Parts: sequence; C-alpha cells; structure tokens
Amino acid sequence: MGHPTIIQGGMGVAVSSWQLAQSVAKTGQLGVVSGTALDTVLVRRLQLGDLDGDARRVMAQFPIPDVAEQVLEKWFIEGGKDPDAPFALIPKPKFPLRRDFLELLAIGNYVEVMLAKEGHEGVVGINFLEKIQIPTLASLYGAMLAGVNYVLMGAGIPREIPGAMDAFAEGRPAFLSITVDGAQKGDDFKLTLDPAEFGWPRPVHRPYFLAIVASVSLATMLSRKASGHVDGFVIEREKAGGHNAPPRGRMQLDERGEPIYGPRDIVDLNQIHELGRPFWLAGACADRASIEEVLALGGNGVQIGTTFALCRESGLDPEIRAELLAGAAVGGPKVRTDPLASPTGFPFKVVELEGTMADQAVYESRDRICDLGYLRTPFRKENGGVGFRCASEPIKSFIAKGGEEQETVGRRCLCNGLLSTVSIGQSLKGGGREIPIVTSGDDYTLAQKLMELHGGTYSAADVIDHLMGVDLAAAESSVRSEASTVEAATLPTP
Repeated sequence: MGHPTIIQGGMGVAVSSWQLAQSVAKTGQLGVVSGTALDTVLVRRLQLGDLDGDARRVMAQFPIPDVAEQVLEKWFIEGGKDPDAPFALIPKPKFPLRRDFLELLAIGNYVEVMLAKEGHEGVVGINFLEKIQIPTLASLYGAMLAGVNYVLMGAGIPREIPGAMDAFAEGRPAFLSITVDGAQKGDDFKLTLDPAEFGWPRPVHRPYFLAIVASVSLATMLSRKASGHVDGFVIEREKAGGHNAPPRGRMQLDERGEPIYGPRDIVDLNQIHELGRPFWLAGACADRASIEEVLALGGNGVQIGTTFALCRESGLDPEIRAELLAGAAVGGPKVRTDPLASPTGFPFKVVELEGTMADQAVYESRDRICDLGYLRTPFRKENGGVGFRCASEPIKSFIAKGGEEQETVGRRCLCNGLLSTVSIGQSLKGGGREIPIVTSGDDYTLAQKLMELHGGTYSAADVIDHLMGVDLAAAESSVRSEASTVEAATLPTP
C-alpha cells in the first residue's frame, strides 16, 4: 500500500474529530483524530447522554469488556446531564498512573479511532503531543488496539515512541522516560505499561510512525537514534496552527510581539529527502502547487489543518466555525503567534476572536484554575518524588510549587479553552461556560475558494476533490512507483 498524498492534520482537542477523520479516510487520504484528552472527551460525551449511541456501540466492541462496563457505570448519564450542571471531572493524573486511569485512557483512544475507521477501507491516524507525556503509553495502546494505521507526534522530540509501538506489537512492556524539571543525576523517572500484567490483549499490528519536526537536525537525529524505526516525517513550518516550534537561536519578537523566524528556520527538503524516508510538508501548503513541489522533490505530499478545521465534519463549535468562515470570506481572521499563551512554553497560534481567551480583558475576568492538568509540567520534589505545576494555575499555587511568577504572565488555560471550542466546555458556578480559545494556521486561501465554489460551506471531500486532479494523481502514481521498492524494504505493513 502506498502512503497517502494528503494528511488531514490532528488539531486541537477533538477539532480533528472521528467524523472528520472518517470523511477524509473515505476519500483514500489519511484521516487523523486528535489524541489529546480523549479520556475527558469520552466521559463528557457519556455525561451528555451519548444521544446518537456511537460511543456505547463501539465501547461494546472493546476487547476488555469489564473496562467498558466500569466506564459506562461510572460516567454514563441516561438522557444527559442537566445543561447547567458541571461535568464530573476525571482526577488529575499522578505519577505513576493508577490502573483505572490507564483503562480510561485506553478505551477513550480506542473509541475515537474505531469510530473513525467504521464504514470504509481507508487509513486513519492519531496525533499525539510529546509535551503531554503522562497519558501517552495507555493512549497509544488503546489506539493500537483499535487498529490505527498511523501515529503522528510533534511538540517535542518523540525519540522513544517508535520503540514503545514495537513493544506493544510484540507483546512486551513499553517504557517512556518522563521529562522532569529539576531532575538530578541518578534519577530514573520512567513510565512502564505492560498490558500482559493486566491480562490485556496484544495489538494486532504496529502502525507507521511519523514524527512532526521543524528542522533537518531533528529529523536526522530521530532517523538515527530513535528507539525504533521512524517511518517518515511531517515537516511543519511556522505558518501551521496549534503549537509551533520556537525559532532557532535566541527568541526575538517583532512589533506585534510574535516570534521572528529567519533563514535558520527554513528546512531544506532536499536534505530531508536524503534521509530516505517518506515526508510531507505542513504549514500554508493547502494548494496544488505545494503538493506538486513536494512530489517533485521526492516527498509524498502535504499535511493540511486549517482548511479541514473549517469544513462541516470538524468538531468546531458551529458558532465558532461560522465566525471563522465569515473571516475567511474576507481574507481570513487575524491569527497571532503568541509566544506565551501555552503553558508548554512553545509558541501557539491564537485566532483573535472577541469573547475568547485571545481577549485579554475577557481572560482576566476568569478565575485561574487548573482542574484538567494535561499541560502541567512534572517537577522533582524535595523528597525525590514527582509533583506537577502549570503556569496557568493560580499564581500562589504555582509559586508554592517552585515556579517563578514571571512564568505565569500571558499564559492561557488551553485545556479548558480547547474543550469549549468543541462544545464540551465546563459549566461555571456563576453561569455560562468556560471561555474558548481558537487556534488555526495563517492561510485561509483554500477555505475562501471552497466557500465560493460550494455556497458558503464545504465538506472534507470537497477539500480533497479540489486538490487531487488527474494530472496530480498521475504524478503521485509515478512517485509511488519509484519509491515502492525502498518502502517495501524499510516499512512495516499496517
């Protein structure tokens, strides 16, 4: 099987929903679900009553039946919770993870991937963030149980993920080293997941692994020193949405307070090609010219996010989507690369919409709270254990855990904000919902064109149909034919 030309990017928390990934996969391209916070996504859907029955239908197929039964018993509310009642929260993870937390992560990822794979023979991927390490092993295991075809990972250096995938596929325990602030020589902060210890089944196959990188040096290091085989690369430029890699060298800001990217940040695709792995380009490349350019350089195609985020099948709240489409119709809404918004410390693209976390006054009206904790930073406690702090939590609490007050300036609660962006935000005690935060890439050109062609809105299939033509399909076929011998020798069969 050849690799797809177009990868639909993994976006936000459930913006890249199973509905979107399924629609893209049905066209023969790679549909990708976001792997972020899928435990919370599942339990909130269950608390809303799972009115269409999709989650429960797939949970019934989960190969560890007692886990599915326990999750339903604890979280499902027949008919849905009262609209003004708050969602019950999953306890924030600790180190190491409890078994019930591992089970919820596994089934949450299983459900999203299985739903995306229903009703077609296409390929589905899942996107994880290296910066969110604590849930990764159990999430990866659940996705592999569902037969995910590709695993994509960025926002860090995912050096140990290929080896973890190998371990699960071979029935061995998987390990993941945890980055801990203040770690000392001799410390060994590592998560272990051995499915056999719990009597869990072995996944059927090992997916392809694609590392999302922003430099030749990182791609080269991963190709040589990763714990297992890296099957390809997504080369992400700074115009892509979500988290961006910081500029190389000392961070400098322009007059808008955005990071300045320069010549050192331009990736030489010829050098990427020399690594002998499939690769895709991401970041303002939703056009035929970009695809043809990558194919001509020996690559496989492009990854596209923003255009898919605005299509009908994405998980975006309908009102937010409508506002973004209105902005796209006149050239695109204002998007700012905010160097401070994300607690991870990575630059983060923020769409400047009124009433969202992009509005400083609106955000300052919100009580600082960290009740989800996905982006918390592990730190070494005085007793040698692991604690967690988040630059978006209450400032006094952050400082008490060893953080510096200056680290809290400008931070946003992405966890709660992104859940609100897909209509499952927390209800607040004083009324209303958590404030959303919206991210996208810089380029709305294709979205604007598709709106003109399709009467104001468009589908995922419309995106693919517009980009894939007869001449491009012929070029794609030629590239795949030339590369098939190399790929057959180096890549596992999904």
